[in-house]
Amino acid sequence: MGSLVLLLIGLGILFLALRTKDEINRITALVSGIISLIWGLAIAPLAFQLFIEIFSVVASFSVCVRCLGCGVKRD
Repeated sequence: MGSLVLLLIGLGILFLALRTKDEINRITALVSGIISLIWGLAIAPLAFQLFIEIFSVVASFSVCVRCLGCGVKRD
């Protein structure tokens, strides 16, 4: 339960940080949100951690393949 609270707080802070106009407040909020997300993921159950890891790897792989042009050579 605690991990869910920290994850939601982290996501909320990141959302608010992206809407902030002032640069210092934005940087501070982004750092705070990232720390909350990392802390929430660290104390989350193993199944949730594995789900997030698999989702991240699949998302990264699809972006990398798209950036590489799916094997098309660029001259």
